[in-house]
Amino acid sequence: MLSLYEAAYLRVHGEDILDEGLDYTITNLKFMKSQSGPHLAKHIAYALQQPFHMGVRRLESMKYISFYEEDDSHNEMLIKLAKLDFNRVQLLHQQELVEVARWYKDAQIESEYSYARQRIAECYLWAMGASFEPQYARIRTSTAKVILTLSIVDDTYDAYGTIGELEQFTNAIQKWNTSAIHQLPDYMKSLYKIILDVYDELENNLQSKERSYWVSYAKDTVKQLVKAYYVEAEWCNKNYVPSFEEYIENALISSGYRAVSVLCFVGMEEFAGMEAFEWFKSYPKIDRATRRMCRLMDDIVSTKDEKKRSQHVSTSIECYMKQYKILSEEEAIKSLKKKINDSWKDINEESTSSWRDYSLKIEYFIMENLFAGSSIAMKHYPGEVPSTLSTIAREAAQNRREYAGDFEFGLSIVPDCREDVE
Repeated sequence: MLSLYEAAYLRVHGEDILDEGLDYTITNLKFMKSQSGPHLAKHIAYALQQPFHMGVRRLESMKYISFYEEDDSHNEMLIKLAKLDFNRVQLLHQQELVEVARWYKDAQIESEYSYARQRIAECYLWAMGASFEPQYARIRTSTAKVILTLSIVDDTYDAYGTIGELEQFTNAIQKWNTSAIHQLPDYMKSLYKIILDVYDELENNLQSKERSYWVSYAKDTVKQLVKAYYVEAEWCNKNYVPSFEEYIENALISSGYRAVSVLCFVGMEEFAGMEAFEWFKSYPKIDRATRRMCRLMDDIVSTKDEKKRSQHVSTSIECYMKQYKILSEEEAIKSLKKKINDSWKDINEESTSSWRDYSLKIEYFIMENLFAGSSIAMKHYPGEVPSTLSTIAREAAQNRREYAGDFEFGLSIVPDCREDVE
């Protein structure tokens, strides 16, 4: 039953029997959970919350080790090997999180941008989820810094800057030159310099300088991103509610997922060459489907928080309700969830098409779907993500005492919960 349930998440358009199969297995698994022993019940509960196909390899590995160990037929030697492999790589991740946390502290970001959310561990987890292998260590830390910086930019446009200040910042980003700093308000100057610095670091960490076209394109995606942020800021300032199509077209950029997606390819030199670069630049179907789904997921999860603000950008839910004259928010959300499912089917179709050589990149898009931004991960998977962050941050304080001082800072940025692979 579990196998059929997991297989149903690989369905594509037109596979109605798998649509029915998914509904059937969900109903039966919920019943079986209450009738099964503790081990199987826990496995079923996790599968219902997080289908394997929609998961991140690193998180799924950690979970599967614990499930497999509780299986009476497990191989003891295989368990030891799996834990050894997991913990060796995890130690590297812990050291990287320390580096990112130290950079954040030394840059005095928390004090200068107190209005921004502290998302150090979440942003690192996103970078780690995209490419956890040891050989991507340098690019992974640079990527985490970039994602964290873009998160601060997002908060600046969303909740702090005036429309005039945001226009100045948008224009400065288009120039991408230190000479543009002087036209900015004081509090934006250091943020602008941080952006330029983290992308310079990203480029410097490339082993092959011939691959700088990836970083150049990554900068272009940031220019597009802040333009989209500014469009939303203008909508908010004018109390304008766009059509659903107009909203989605801009939101595919303002979601930030494309700006982050390109970072995944920057350091994967053996996989992401010029052919992959041209493919990515063509805005493939899987890219648009992923960004559309992430944006809709984000809006559904965050709609209650958005309404608490005195002034906020209209979400896809509000735009959909206005355009199609729907009075019930629940009905609108139901329609948007159908669009999310359709996007998943698009992704499945693309990932099994003739260009399967791009499987590594597809994996990244699937990872992106789970997190859909660290804010969604924290809200949508409240049990899994905090415990994973805790695992990453805490174990190194025990294993490497020389890092203990730095990890005291690291521990302060994650929830007080724990789920270790021991």
